[in-house]
Amino acid sequence: MLLGDVLGKLGDTAIAAETLIALDDLPLMAGVEAEATRHGESAGDYAAAAVRRFAAFAENEDWLALMTALERADDPGAACLRHMLAWCLRHDCDCPHHREE
Repeated sequence: MLLGDVLGKLGDTAIAAETLIALDDLPLMAGVEAEATRHGESAGDYAAAAVRRFAAFAENEDWLALMTALERADDPGAACLRHMLAWCLRHDCDCPHHREE
């Protein structure tokens, strides 16, 4: 999985669903679907935005954890996307507006 190719195609609902399934992480996929629904987005739109938020707001420790995950992965593109989505889901759950619901 080439990350750049995947990110460019996440706007396509079918490709986004296929990509999330290919990550083979049901809890992650369910979290993405739930957050996407809560924000009124498709799963692909949420995933693309999650990658942009990671790139913009991740701290040095987050990037170091990503690099470690990439070094150990058989599929670095999938590992990168999985890591960025998980990071974003953790941060979305920490948002004050999420706790009020």
